[in-house]
Amino acid sequence: MELESYFKGLADRNRLRIINLLTMGELCGCDIQYVLKVSQSNVSRHLTYLKNSGLVADRRNGFRVYYRLSPKKSNAGLFAFLKQAFRDDKIFPADIKKLRAAVKEGACTISMEEHA
Repeated sequence: MELESYFKGLADRNRLRIINLLTMGELCGCDIQYVLKVSQSNVSRHLTYLKNSGLVADRRNGFRVYYRLSPKKSNAGLFAFLKQAFRDDKIFPADIKKLRAAVKEGACTISMEEHA
């Protein structure tokens, strides 16, 4: 069941933080790792879980993998709700602020510039 898979995917604080970051646009896994301050393997495991849940899509560009929210139309309402809900917890806006600062300093993200 798709809905159950979505909620299982969201049932972890770090995965929620990743979804929050991806509301800003496509990100390289290293940018997510930088903001969350966790190991690359930990970020990769969470991203794989989100991808398998149908919440995140990815693409490879050379040795880097870029992640974005799943473009499925059925996810739009869920992502809009989450984006609003993320405003009520201090960690989520702080993560966005840290991401913007990293991008400004030359992080490897390619699509964030349009959101800065």
